[in-house]
Amino acid sequence: MIKHCLFPAAGYGTRFLPATKSMPKEMMPVVNKPLIEYGVEEAIQAGMNHMAIVTGRGKHTLMDHFDKNYELEHQISGSSKESLLTDIRSLIDSASYTYIRQREMKGLGHAILTGKELIGDNPFAVVLADDLCVNEEQGVLAQMVALYNKFRCSIVAVEEVPETETHKYGVIAGEQLKDNLFRVDNMVEKPESGTAPSNLAIIGRYILTPDIFEHIENTEPGKGGEIQITDALLKQAQQGCVMAYKFKGKRFDCGSVEGYMEATNYCYHNLYLSSQAGDQSKVKQDSKALSAA
Repeated sequence: MIKHCLFPAAGYGTRFLPATKSMPKEMMPVVNKPLIEYGVEEAIQAGMNHMAIVTGRGKHTLMDHFDKNYELEHQISGSSKESLLTDIRSLIDSASYTYIRQREMKGLGHAILTGKELIGDNPFAVVLADDLCVNEEQGVLAQMVALYNKFRCSIVAVEEVPETETHKYGVIAGEQLKDNLFRVDNMVEKPESGTAPSNLAIIGRYILTPDIFEHIENTEPGKGGEIQITDALLKQAQQGCVMAYKFKGKRFDCGSVEGYMEATNYCYHNLYLSSQAGDQSKVKQDSKALSAA
């Protein structure tokens, strides 16, 4: 069973400056919850209860968010606003949270390697919080865990993107086993325009077996002087097996202004309003029950 989920969260979030000058991009709110909270909810839904967060300088609010705020809770105790903390209290109680600082920004592969001592010799998930994934029936990580239980190998989530966008992603190619499942035999990080092996782009959800750490340690810096997780995964695919999974659901690139606005609009209309309607319905039902009594 996969119980660990790693959140690389040390990046600067430069696409959202000046907002991210003093606020971690992972704490940017989509409606009334920060991005990282959506990711933790998805991990817990998939059965994980050890959250390992790789942080950097100025990221203390990430730790504060998954901890009690005694002053705030005392101030709103017994008021109608106390119920607004129900979800985050549940997340805090449902998992453990450990943190480690990434002192240098050397790419996603390096960030994952930094989290090694928090993960140990365990298979684990990786969530990039600025990729917000939504599926009202079953989260993307839960879908991937089900595949891992069958294949016991590393799995990357992919989606089709326009060929004009492939240069922004890691891109895979491989043998198609089913409509939504591929055995990877090639993987390229941000290929030059017109050279991508397919239009299947890796998004911010991974299931990784612990031997990935050894592959990362033996990976030379690539494009931009960074240690790319795609290079380490390609070695793993060549020596064993890596699967790519076209997930069910919607994904929003909240690292871009356009994607962030799309996510906010979607979550407001499809998640927030429906939850508010459900709360109002429960209040009415409780009132009727009290009247009948």
